[in-house]
Amino acid sequence: MKDILELVIVLTVICLASAFSLAKVYDITKEPIAIQQRIAKMKAIHAVLPPHDNEPDQNTIQLPLETAKKGEKEEILIYKGIQDGKLTGVAFGMSAMGFGGPVTLMMGLNLDGTIEGVEITSMVETPGLGAKILEPSFKDQFRGKSLQNSRFQLKKDGGDLDQVTGATISPRAVVKAIRDGLELYTNKKEKILQ
Repeated sequence: MKDILELVIVLTVICLASAFSLAKVYDITKEPIAIQQRIAKMKAIHAVLPPHDNEPDQNTIQLPLETAKKGEKEEILIYKGIQDGKLTGVAFGMSAMGFGGPVTLMMGLNLDGTIEGVEITSMVETPGLGAKILEPSFKDQFRGKSLQNSRFQLKKDGGDLDQVTGATISPRAVVKAIRDGLELYTNKKEKILQ
């Protein structure tokens, strides 16, 4: 009985020390992680916006959206690009379900609704296959496209967009997220540009 009590005490002390250590590591790394996440987000925003001389996170609007779940609302943050005091375009994040999980991207639009750029900000797709959505050859095909001048589907689905070799689900997710973003911009353009 004494051996069991000693074992319980030792295990309790080890568990408490581990929990305390993990809490300390979290406290120490929380702020640097948040800083790095902001830097990555701002890098993506700057990469997709039309020419601008402002800090886009200083010129934002919250846009309420209806979600697929009945009665729930969410908001999307729209970043405005401004150059010489004039609005040049907007950037915002969108996502869709890929093969390995959500594919999240930042897309930038010119005022006329054409795509300025697309950056994948997070994904867990298969390396060597679905992860090819990160390649410039895939992302650059969206530049200059809009709902008016392109059919936003992969060519194999009757659209105008190339997929990546060996993967279909991941490129479809990117195309869906971009199409949803273009539809959002078209439907809420007046509110976004005010």
